[in-house]
Amino acid sequence: MDDLRELYQTMILDHNKHPRNFGRLAAPSATADGHNPLCGDELTVDLVVEDDAVKEIAFEGSGCAISTASASLMTEYVKGKTLAQIEEGFERFHDLVTGPSHEHVDAPELGKLAVFSGVREFPMRVKCATLAWHTLRSALAGDAEVVKTE
Repeated sequence: MDDLRELYQTMILDHNKHPRNFGRLAAPSATADGHNPLCGDELTVDLVVEDDAVKEIAFEGSGCAISTASASLMTEYVKGKTLAQIEEGFERFHDLVTGPSHEHVDAPELGKLAVFSGVREFPMRVKCATLAWHTLRSALAGDAEVVKTE
């Protein structure tokens, strides 16, 4: 278990220091802003949706290691997926980070996102881990208001 926890920490640190899909898209079809006032995380998610699937996605902003790594891994996960697959992924990810800490969650369909299973032990960090996902959902829904994790 310690080896797995160390692997998870290493992956989160890597995605925090070298976030994937970081920046803004030149011509997004959807954009949303998110803010976690508790931690100070702020981000913008841009995406291009074509034929009911995310073709391109990027994010920009600043935040804690959990928030940045979650946004980075989320962008890798959703690229190329249909909107229905993304919604299912959101639900699975939310269950992963909010479930009881003593309960094991097997979520192979989430791939690398499984690194966030340890977040459930730190309820204050759940908002950091889910900010990018809530912001993505807002962009897909066309909501103009800033997403807040309060």
